[in-house]
Amino acid sequence: MRFLIAFASLGVAAGPSFPEPPALVPYRLTTTNHVLVRAKLNGKGPFNFILDTGAPAMFIGKKVAEAAGAKTDRREWAAFDRFEIEGGLVVPAAKAKVAELFQLEGINGMGLAGVELHGVIGYNVLARYRIEYDFTRPKLAWTKLDFDPPSVGGLRGRSASGGLEMIGSLMKLFGGMLGVQADSAARPRGFLGAELREIDGKVMVGTVLAVGPAAKAGLQAGDLIKRIGDSRIETMNDLTRKLKSRAEGEAITVTIRRNDADQELNVKLGKGL
Repeated sequence: MRFLIAFASLGVAAGPSFPEPPALVPYRLTTTNHVLVRAKLNGKGPFNFILDTGAPAMFIGKKVAEAAGAKTDRREWAAFDRFEIEGGLVVPAAKAKVAELFQLEGINGMGLAGVELHGVIGYNVLARYRIEYDFTRPKLAWTKLDFDPPSVGGLRGRSASGGLEMIGSLMKLFGGMLGVQADSAARPRGFLGAELREIDGKVMVGTVLAVGPAAKAGLQAGDLIKRIGDSRIETMNDLTRKLKSRAEGEAITVTIRRNDADQELNVKLGKGL
């Protein structure tokens, strides 16, 4: 009887737990070398965000908050039912400070980034993840951490002194006078529907989404990507540069190597985020 009681008290050992695999988030460098990712707020967008480890929180402008249907509290904080970063990363219970940052006003006013910037992702979101920056690869790896960052308080609406706020307005004015404008159109990125890998100096198809554009065009796992149009593809950087400006619905010719023979496939890009 003592043996049975002792055995029962031990219970059943729990199985091993494994961390969630990282989310692979596409990014690009702006003309000013800011790391830019795209995201949807409450299903609206996509919007252009820069990652800023020095920012205490996520910031968005009032127009973006209105477009996303976000309601703000008396301190100008907005909570979102869904904040989805391109690559399938969904941030739970995301909050943003609604404010017009003079830095973004200035950059957008002079068109310095090459695109319109809609917000900044800062500490209250970034601290939840371990993020691997490898600028030789087209995606950042975000691994979820078991950490809930403390709430950020005391942030005032415009997050800057009056003099600095004026700089943003002046930069916007000068940009208009110089005829420099940001590309404000939020165009969905073309979607290929295939995972690609660089192996021994060659770009190879890893997996193909069953119902994606690549599969419909006949692309298969193991195919080597040789050219996009007339451009040779030798590295993932070559491929990223060639595809990043392609829009939804655009047709591209992909030359592949399969079974020691070259083939040309016509791919009509689908709708990205």
